[in-house]
Parts: sequence; structure tokens; C-alpha cells
Amino acid sequence: MNTIAPVFLKDLLRPYLDETAVLHKHLCPRQVLGVRIGLRGLRALGLIDATYQSRFDNRRKRLLTIVETDGCGADGIAVATDCHVGRRTMRVLDYGKVAATLVDTKTGQAVRVWPRADVRQLAKTIAPEARSRWHAYLEAYQIIPDDDLLNLQPVELTQSLAEILSRPNLRVNCEQCGEEILNEREVERDGRVLCQPCAGSGYYSNKTDDI
Repeated sequence: MNTIAPVFLKDLLRPYLDETAVLHKHLCPRQVLGVRIGLRGLRALGLIDATYQSRFDNRRKRLLTIVETDGCGADGIAVATDCHVGRRTMRVLDYGKVAATLVDTKTGQAVRVWPRADVRQLAKTIAPEARSRWHAYLEAYQIIPDDDLLNLQPVELTQSLAEILSRPNLRVNCEQCGEEILNEREVERDGRVLCQPCAGSGYYSNKTDDI
């Protein structure tokens, strides 16, 4: 349970909030939620203590974060967890939810964190003098205790960590389009090695018109 006094909690969050604000040139409520989600997951996994101090020097090497939407919240989660798409330590599965699952790849333990359904109503009671609902959310999300702000649930992944992480830098060529495929993302169809679009799982289809 988070029993940190609201003023002290806001001070502890400040370095993370300042960092995510730099990414957006401002700070918004979903960035704050993202930071809080990331830190809550890290604490549940035992990778940070109650004052958000890291317990491991190589935390980034053992953590995988799966976020469930893109946008401001994802950037807040990235700042808190130090996980990034470019480092292959963050995955984005766009369910349209401000939520994330954090996985300790050393132990296999995983927790999913998301905001409580009533946080907007709670924020308005905590910051009634705010000049707008947006400002009430921004202020309140920085001081609401974890247990009142967020839900947390231990989870099991439906894919193995080996399948999700794969082996980096492996390369094969699609036998249909000829394009290179990285990180074991190829599929086999009728004895042929194909990329996912050629195997029918693509997000696009080719047009015949020239540009």
C-alpha cells in the first residue's frame, strides 16, 4: 500500500514528470498516469522501492513493458520504466487502453496496471478549485495514492517470453517479396519462408497505381 504523503509523492514524481514534459513540450494528465502506471508496476515487481529508487543497476536489461495504447500515456510509461521501442524493451499493442503490463524477464513475473474507473470523479473532489476538469486531473493524478488511483493484477502472458523477445539480429529473406525479415518474425507457409504481409497478415495491400 502506498502511504506516501501527497506533497512528498509529488516531489518524488517530479524528475519523471519533468522528463516526460520535455518530450511533449508540456505536461498532460495522461503523461502523469503513464508515469504512475510504470512506477507502480516496477514497485510490484520489486525493481524499485517505495521511494522509487532502483534496486538494480541493470533494471532496463531485465524489464519488458507492453503498453496498450500509443500517445501521451505511453511516453509517461517509457520514462518511468526506461523501456523503449528502439531498445526492444517495449511493445505497443493498441487496445486503446491507458494500461501496461510489466514483465521481469529474469523471474517471469508479470503485472498489469491500469487506472481505476472512478479516478476522474475522484480528481474533481481532490482539486475542486482547478480552473478546468483537465487541470483537476493534472493536479490530482500527482497526489492520489496508488491504491486509489490504479488497479494492479498479476497476469500470465499468452506467449512465451522467448517468442515475444525472439533472438535479435537474425535475418532471413521472404521467398515471395524478397524483403528482409528481422528477429524471427517470419512465418512458414507450405514449406516457404514468408514475411507476415505475404502470408496474409499484413496491415496494407499493394496498389497497382504508380506514384
